[in-house]
Amino acid sequence: MIEAVLHKAKLEREQIEILAVGLGPGSYTGIRVALAMAQGWQLARGTKLHGASSMDCLAAQAQAEQIFGRVNVVVDAQRNEFYLATYEISADGWNAVGSLRIVTLKDVQLRAKGREILIGPEVTRWFSGGQTIFPLAATLTRFTIQQDGFGAGERLEPIYLRKANFVKAPTRKSTVL
Repeated sequence: MIEAVLHKAKLEREQIEILAVGLGPGSYTGIRVALAMAQGWQLARGTKLHGASSMDCLAAQAQAEQIFGRVNVVVDAQRNEFYLATYEISADGWNAVGSLRIVTLKDVQLRAKGREILIGPEVTRWFSGGQTIFPLAATLTRFTIQQDGFGAGERLEPIYLRKANFVKAPTRKSTVL
């Protein structure tokens, strides 16, 4: 995928000066793979890294699309739960209000009934009054360039809101014939 993107952009790996990597919240494996790729790239090339919250990227995209006011970013967290972050967004910027958290379907339904603004990648799957938003690469680029938190990849911390829950497969029973 990286080769395809570089080819389409007519860029060589050596031309990449900054990488933005998603820290989550999201898929445990997806976040780990993204961090490992970014850390490897930094070790190989000395590239600057910036870790970005998925929710902040969605808020930046909402601002770019001129969605202003108190905005709830809603992302599927699986298990009939959602990641929820609330922002005050204006033409001048955006600011998180409250903490990022996991909430139930009922919690988000109450916000929808209260006619609060709901945005997210799949929000209309559950809430018809919501607005589907995906962060565009151009918005992520502007957001990243404005940051000053570049640093070593090993210092980037993924955003996990629940403990990883792995279930070991049962031991296979042998049969004697």
